[in-house]
Amino acid sequence: MNTRTLTAALACVAAVALVGCDPAATDPKPAAPAASEPPAATPSEEEEKPAESRAVLNFVGMGLQSAQDKAQSEGFYLLKSHDSAGRDRLQALDRNWKVCFQSVKAGKKVSTDTKLDFGAVKLEETCPASDAKASVTADDKMPNLVGKSVKAARGALDSSTSITTTDAVQGRMVLLESNWKVCKQSPAPGAALNGQPVEFTAVKYEESCP
Repeated sequence: MNTRTLTAALACVAAVALVGCDPAATDPKPAAPAASEPPAATPSEEEEKPAESRAVLNFVGMGLQSAQDKAQSEGFYLLKSHDSAGRDRLQALDRNWKVCFQSVKAGKKVSTDTKLDFGAVKLEETCPASDAKASVTADDKMPNLVGKSVKAARGALDSSTSITTTDAVQGRMVLLESNWKVCKQSPAPGAALNGQPVEFTAVKYEESCP
């Protein structure tokens, strides 16, 4: 019996409460090293797939919701829309709007990460001759806001401007500003803007200015 086994046997004798002690079992053995696995690749290490190039379809005349769904099926996910009538209305329910204009011409081949912007009007409205996406922005002079929606007119002015809007016909409250158009304004177009209050008189879009 070698010295290591004898030592283990003496340990068994000393441990009187231990039943069935096997000296060989107490012989210490080095634990086998755990198998190492290669570290998983982090997202930053994964290669991003390049965007594809595809021809843009003709979306004009389609319902806005259908146009957006079709664009996404073609791989275009950066989508937005605006009011082509220049009234600055939100397209809250896309199914109630139709596409009149698109920012990328139909048939043009572009990357699928290109943003597509649809100009739209409500279903019961007629598409305008030109897209009124661009809004007037005031600098140091009062712009001509007659014919614009009260909402668009407000958006053209500095957010700190004090604005009063009066119904030009019946004295009604102007609540939904995108449904009202400016008939008169003060200051007049071209007047210097130095923080003075602005006044509008307006009527609803289906009405005529007095």
